[in-house]
Amino acid sequence: MIIQPVILCGGSGTRLWPLSREQYPKQLLRLTGEHTMLQATALRLNGLALAADDVLRAPLLIGNEEYRFLVAEQLRQVGVSSGGLLLEPCGRNTAPALALAALQARVDGADPVLVIMPADHVIQDEASFRAAVLRAAPLADAGKLVTFGICPTAPETGYGYIRVGDALGEGAQVVRQFVEKPDAATAEAYLASGEFLWNGGIFVIKASVWLAKLAQCRPDIAAACDAAFAGRKVDHDFVRPEPAAFAACPSDSIDYAVMEPLTAGEANQAEVAVVPLAANWSDVGAWSALWEIGDKDASGNVLMGDVLAVDTQNTLVLADDRLVACVGLDNVVVVETPDAILVADKGKIQQVKEVVNRLKAEKRGESHAHRKVYRPWGWYDSIDTGERFQVKRIVVNPGGILSLQMHHHRAEHWIVVTGTAKVTRGEETFFVSENQSTYIPLGVVHRLENPGKMPLEMIEVQSGSYLGEDDIVRFEDVYGR
Repeated sequence: MIIQPVILCGGSGTRLWPLSREQYPKQLLRLTGEHTMLQATALRLNGLALAADDVLRAPLLIGNEEYRFLVAEQLRQVGVSSGGLLLEPCGRNTAPALALAALQARVDGADPVLVIMPADHVIQDEASFRAAVLRAAPLADAGKLVTFGICPTAPETGYGYIRVGDALGEGAQVVRQFVEKPDAATAEAYLASGEFLWNGGIFVIKASVWLAKLAQCRPDIAAACDAAFAGRKVDHDFVRPEPAAFAACPSDSIDYAVMEPLTAGEANQAEVAVVPLAANWSDVGAWSALWEIGDKDASGNVLMGDVLAVDTQNTLVLADDRLVACVGLDNVVVVETPDAILVADKGKIQQVKEVVNRLKAEKRGESHAHRKVYRPWGWYDSIDTGERFQVKRIVVNPGGILSLQMHHHRAEHWIVVTGTAKVTRGEETFFVSENQSTYIPLGVVHRLENPGKMPLEMIEVQSGSYLGEDDIVRFEDVYGR
C-alpha cells in the first residue's frame, strides 16, 4: 500500500486577524509549539508504523499561487521534501482541490491512499492521530471513503457533526448522516446521545475511488478538473493547472460534493466510514480556540510574547512586536502586531470578521497585508513612512535575487548593515559591503542580489512623489512574477 499525504493549505484565516491575513494566513503562523501549523501538518505522519511493504510518500500540497515560495521555504526549514505543490489559479473549495491532488498522485500509474489534512489544524496527540491513520488506511485501500470524527468534549455549535452507525472493524463505523452546525440545545442532545462526532474535515480515500465518486456525484466538477489538469504546466515542484479551465469549475466542498450524497440513502451508507479520533484536535477557528488549547498560568491566562499581566484572568494575550501590559482584564483577547492591535471580549471574538469586512470596505491595507511583507527572496518591513519618503528594513536570503526593475517615481538609497550586496545599476555591476551604501536614481534599471552564505540585511530609504509597490517595472525575474 502506498500512502500519499495531501495537505490542503489554501484559505485566508481572517478570523485570526490581525495576526493572520490574506497574504500571510494562519497556516503559515507559529501559534503553538516550535513549528508553524503547516510545518506541524507536514511532519505529522513522521514515525507512522508502516508494514514492511508499505510506502509513505513525500507530502503533496495544494495551495495559493501567491504564497507558493513561503510554503516551499517553510518545508525546507524543517527538512521536508515536497511531493509537489499544486497551485490553484483561484479558490474553488476542497472538492476540486482534492481532485487535482488525486490526479497528480496518479501520474506515475500508482493508486495511493490519500491522507487529506488541512494545514491549519492543531493535533496535540500525534501518536493517536497516526494510530487512526493506520486504522483508516486498509479500509480506504479496500474502497471505503473514510473520514475522521473528532470525539466531542463539549456541545460545540461551531462544528458540523457526523452521526455514526454500525461497526465496520478497524475501530471504524458506518456514517449514517452528516449534519450541519447545530444550535445549543441540539448540540447538547448530540453530546448526550453518544451517536455523534465532530466533523474535523480530515479524510483517508484512495485516489481512484475519489475520482470515481466525484464523477458520479459531481460530473461537472470532475470534468473541469480533468481539463485543468490536462492543460497543466510544471515548473520544478510547482504544478499549475490550466487557469481558464479551473476557473470554470464549480466551487464545492468534499462534504457537500460527495460525502453527503453518498450517505443520503440507506443503500449508500456503507460506502462512507468514520474513524473516531481523540487527539486533542482544534481547527483554531478563532482566538478563543487558541486560549482553550493553550498553556494557562495560575490565573487561567495564555500569555505569548513579551507580556506583563496584573490582576488579569482567563485572558489570551499575544505580543508579536512590543511589550503588552494588561491590568484588571477578565475573559479578554489582546493581539498585538506592528501595525494593528485587537482587543475583544473573548465571548464575542467571532465578530472580528466584521472588523475585517469594514477594513476591506474602506480599502485599508491592514485587511490583507502585514507591515512585514514576505517575498520569494526574503522580506521587507516598512518601518517609517512620510509624505515623500519611506524607510524599509530589507533582508535577502542567501542566493536571493530581486527582479531587474525600474521605478518611475522614486529614487532609492541602500545602506548595507550585514552581509554583502551585489548591485546592478544601469550598465555597471558592483559589490556593497557592511557599512557601505549606494544610490539608485529615479528611472535607472537596477537589481539587488545576495551572493553570500549569510542573510543580507540593509536599510532602504525611498524618496519621491509616489512610493507605492505598484511603481515597479520588471524586466527579468527568476521567480516568474
